[in-house]
Amino acid sequence: MSFISTSPTLAQTSLADLAFYDGPDRTQKLIDGAKKEGSVSIYSSMTVDDTKIVTGGFEKKYGIKVSAWRGSSEDILRRAVVEARGGRYDVDVIETSAAEMESLHRERLLQEVKTPLLSDIVPSAIRPHREWVGDRLNIVSAGYNTGLVKPADVPKSYADLLDPKWKGKLAIEADDSVWFGALVSEMGEAKGLQYFRDLVRTNGLSLRKGHTLISNLIISGEVPYSLTVYDYKVKQLKHSGAPIDYLVLPPGIARFLGTGVLKRAPHRYASLLFFDYMMHDAQALLANYDFTPTNVKVRPLDLSYKLIDPALVLDEGAKWQKLFAEIVQKGGR
Repeated sequence: MSFISTSPTLAQTSLADLAFYDGPDRTQKLIDGAKKEGSVSIYSSMTVDDTKIVTGGFEKKYGIKVSAWRGSSEDILRRAVVEARGGRYDVDVIETSAAEMESLHRERLLQEVKTPLLSDIVPSAIRPHREWVGDRLNIVSAGYNTGLVKPADVPKSYADLLDPKWKGKLAIEADDSVWFGALVSEMGEAKGLQYFRDLVRTNGLSLRKGHTLISNLIISGEVPYSLTVYDYKVKQLKHSGAPIDYLVLPPGIARFLGTGVLKRAPHRYASLLFFDYMMHDAQALLANYDFTPTNVKVRPLDLSYKLIDPALVLDEGAKWQKLFAEIVQKGGR
């Protein structure tokens, strides 16, 4: 499509027009408009340090300031919905977990973006509605302290964790009901639920809030082994010399995290420019810091994992949260 005017002003061009514009000068138009706007606001669940890597790259490339607020995926969803319902439109772009991004879609807060850069994104990272796109893949792996867990004792299956030698040594992220539901479903619901009942009863599970916190507790030795950490964070810490490693017990569970533009984004040009940046330039930055990017030209994506369906999470989430609370949270410590 094309603009009504060959030289539209900022006031004349709607976000939807920009989001669907496919002219050869698309990028330059976004850059010119974004420079006039001067800034872009994002909410992200990346750690502060990781966010700085991504936003710093954008600021260096375009000279446009990024205002970033960091929160958990749940907090980001809650804040975005409350602000929208209150008529407050401060945020341009949200980058967080798939289930929360899908919730924002269902709340009708996101703008579909048609950019040629999506041709390099693995198709499974693009939702049918195209209102958010996966920019990275989080592999939910196990993590362990290499000084406390001997190589010969590293488990090869979930069944190995039922051995009494693991009593009092196991941890899990306190709100990992999504992972729990996906894993139990893959095991077979009845078998999977019984497995977790047996595991909690036999060896116990220490509940800790935050995957990054758990990784740090593994390094300190407070947590010898955790069933759930994020592989990229373990890789980062391992490369720094920390006594930590990860493993993916079959079936591996993974989920996308995605980027979406708000329909009422106050910085229309900058929001779309940042979206394009996340699909292209930021992908190499993510790869350099041990993330798993979705741009196949940056790195071929191994999809041998069980991908969590965000729509299914929303439809069945209450069920798995209830079971997780009953079996893991109440039975844990």
